[in-house]
Formats: sequence, C-alpha cells, structure tokens
Amino acid sequence: MRIETQCLHEGYSPKNGEPRVLPIYQSTTYTYDSTEHIGKLFDLTTDGHMYSRISNPTVAAVEAKIAAMEGGVGALCTTSGQAASLISLLNIMKSGDHFISASTIYGGTINLFAVTLKRFGIECTFVSPDATEEEIQMEFKQNTKAVFGETIANPSMCVFDIEKFANIAHKNNVPLLVDNTFATPYLCRPFEFGADIVIHSTTKYMDGHAVQVGGVIVDSGNFNWGNGKFKEFTEPDESYHGVIYCDTFKNAAYIAKARVQMMRDIGAYPSANAAFLLNLGLETLAVRMERHCRNAEKVAEYLSKSDKIEFVNYPALKTDKYHDLAKKYLPLGCSGVISLSIKGNRENAVKFMDALKLASNEVHVADIRTCVLHPASSTHRQLTDSQLISAGITPGLVRLSIGIENLDDIIEDIEQALQEI
Repeated sequence: MRIETQCLHEGYSPKNGEPRVLPIYQSTTYTYDSTEHIGKLFDLTTDGHMYSRISNPTVAAVEAKIAAMEGGVGALCTTSGQAASLISLLNIMKSGDHFISASTIYGGTINLFAVTLKRFGIECTFVSPDATEEEIQMEFKQNTKAVFGETIANPSMCVFDIEKFANIAHKNNVPLLVDNTFATPYLCRPFEFGADIVIHSTTKYMDGHAVQVGGVIVDSGNFNWGNGKFKEFTEPDESYHGVIYCDTFKNAAYIAKARVQMMRDIGAYPSANAAFLLNLGLETLAVRMERHCRNAEKVAEYLSKSDKIEFVNYPALKTDKYHDLAKKYLPLGCSGVISLSIKGNRENAVKFMDALKLASNEVHVADIRTCVLHPASSTHRQLTDSQLISAGITPGLVRLSIGIENLDDIIEDIEQALQEI
C-alpha cells in the first residue's frame, strides 16, 4: 500500500462480521485457557497480551500501522514524545555511557538529555547539525552508544542531514535515532536514508487535533545489535529466564526489548482510548499534511516580503539555508511550522502575537488550527542564552504553526497583527 492507503487500512483488518472501525479494548487484563499459556507469555515464547502496561489490542493495532507507515519491523507507543525519547535511549544505554545529539532539537528534549540523563550517569555531547563529518567524529568516545537528531528541528526549522549522520554513526558501530515528529512518515521516512530508530511525539501531526498526548518508537530492523557494543542484546536477560534478545527476536530485538523490559519497568504505556483517538488522527494524516504544507508555503512567502520581519525560517523557501536538504529529504513539503523573527525587540514579537485573532496563542504546535508561540519565554524557557543560540532561537523568534483553515483568512489575520507593530 502507498502511505495514503496505509493511513486507513494498516494495523487493523476486520474479519467477517467484525466492526469496520478499530474497537477500543478497554481492559487492563486478559484471560487464558491454562496456566501453561500464561507461563509461555512470561517466558516470551508465545505471542499474546499479558497486561496492558506492556501491550493492548487497540494500541497494538496502532503500533502496527505506524510501523508500516515508517517502513519498520515494529513500534512501541508511549504516553508522550518525551517518554519515547527516554525509552529509546535507555533501551541501549546505562550509567557511564555517552551519546551525541544535534544541538537544534526541541528544548524539552535538550533538558532531558542535558539534565535528567546526566543524573542517570549518561552524558550527551551536543553538536551543530551543520558540522562536518570530521568535526562530529572528534566528539565520539569509546563509550559513545548513539547519535540523535530531528528531521525538522523545533523551532529553528533546520533540516537534519540524515545520511551524513547515519554514515558517521555506522562507521562507529552505533545507531542513528531520528525524531520525525514534524515531518511524519508522509513527508519523510528516515529509514530510507539510513536511520535505525525513529521516534515521534504523536501529540503533534499524527494526532493533529490536540486531543491526546502520546509518543512512539519505531524500529527499522536494520541495525546489527550483535556487533559487540550492545551486550544487553547478546547476553542473557535474567529477568526473563535468560532470554537473549538477538537470538529470540532476530532483527526485531530492539523493539522487543524496549517493550518487555523497559516498558515493563517504566510503565509509560498509553491507554486503549488514547490509541483509538490517535488512530482517528492517523487516518487523515496524508490529506492534512498536504494542506498544512501548501498553506505554510504561501504564508512563508508572504512573511518573507514583509518589512517588519527580520527573517523567516522555512525550508521550502528557495532562499532558505536548508532548501537543498529539504528537496532531498522532504520533496512533498516541510510541514506547517514556520519560525520567524520580528524586527526590533521581544516586545514587538509579543505585540504581534497578542494581536492575532484567528491564530491561538498556545503551548502547542502541529494542530489543525493555526497557533503561535514565543519559544524563548515558554517551551525553551529553561535553556541558557548559549543553548538558545545553539538551538537557533533569537529573543524575537516566533513559532507559527499554520493550520488547515482557509489560506486567505490566515494571511489576513497575520496582516492585521503586523499592522499593530
């Protein structure tokens, strides 16, 4: 199936007389014919659902859909994008390990990496996404276990050179993890360019309607976890009677371990109702993303001609620094998110935002409705001045998330707000 069809049909195929729409299996528990069968479930020697902290039929259907859309061998849904980022790394790292991340990633993820994981004894080195392979190589250490980046950075709109980072990660026998939240698999499938693990905050475009926080981890099945650097996959897990993940789950070892070990212990699994709502969003993802992109392209062109705007970051613009990378990785569009800097001081940015009438001033992004945010005073408020600069955030930077309303209405709203400056 092409992705437009996958959005509707992957993950759930009703049999004769069954519901057309994915049902909500609102149950924490499941019944079995024998204690022997339960034992096999806990020995990981048979398929099935043990408990809804690890898996649930409704959530499993959505996981299968997302895995198919990204072209992976399996997926694991989580209660938030932050939980997905955390579990994706803890699945392969422990105290004393190190990883490398692009400096332009989402501010909340920077805090997770630089503060919380540091408390766990895991060190992160941030590098510019524009650094050369030689410069990035200099940051690798003997204990480096992963490389991390965002397809489209939030909010700088920097396009991540997936192939460049994948090549250098693989030269060092470590995986590349890519946050594909803004692009979604409709605009970019990072596995096709060498990424090994993809994560999403499904709260954004995948949900699309601002009704459900969630996240997901997708496994490409391509990375060799038996290369000697990741003994947790090749040595017995005593908590499962000595199961060896690479032997038992083959190329799905990563996502299997993430579920039965990490999710078992952390417990950040979404409810059946949450997955049902996410699935409703996924069904219209393709048509929504096309509208988001076309609207944003026109708005970015309009903003780039205003004498009240210092600069506009939107990779689809021919003048944008990342336009060539966008043509390579994002040929169908660059999402609906635009970052722009209002001329003058922070107060001018605030005047512009407060004067908007159609666009909502809210702590959210990638919604069907147009919304706006000042990152330096909200989502990235905890970052230092140097971290803000590294993330591409100026005092006057405004993140504008273009919705699927009528284009003329969106532009008229922006026009009247600019007149207030």
